[in-house]
Amino acid sequence: MNYWKEHTSLRAFLIALFFVSGLALVIWGWTMTGRLSGLGLMIVGVILLLSALMVYNKPFEGGKGPGL
Repeated sequence: MNYWKEHTSLRAFLIALFFVSGLALVIWGWTMTGRLSGLGLMIVGVILLLSALMVYNKPFEGGKGPGL
């Protein structure tokens, strides 16, 4: 899992891309109140926002942290 620790610029680019596109889809879907397509856009936007969070947390997986 050293790939994400070594390629920080790629990680930052992917996080920014997922975050901006996810936020745009959520806002665009929100403006389509009462239509099913708006709900679909918001769900895809939330998935992209969660993907940005997953890429952000990827280098910290499997570390020797405190056991909770």
